[in-house]
Amino acid sequence: MADNKEIIPPPYDVNAKWDACLDLTVRRFVYSSLGGAFGGLLLFRSPVSRWASVAFGAGLGIGSAYTECSRLFEGSPAKSAAPKMVENPAPKIVENPAPQDGQD
Repeated sequence: MADNKEIIPPPYDVNAKWDACLDLTVRRFVYSSLGGAFGGLLLFRSPVSRWASVAFGAGLGIGSAYTECSRLFEGSPAKSAAPKMVENPAPKIVENPAPQDGQD
């Protein structure tokens, strides 16, 4: 007997997206934490500063994985919109106003 499985098209396969997202998150977290640890060993003497560089690297990894996963799930766009420039005419400035009410 032949299996009568429905084939889910790739854009709608949520399980594959979650698998890819989880894999990406773990890899980026580990690699950036190791990079932060290596940078902390080279640059800092204090254990607190070294742990802070590891935490910073881990944060970078999690943040970049979050951006990629949101793009994968077609969520909010990662790109920020450029501010719109509004051209308004400059106000007129009078440099030497005439004295009023008999003032010099």
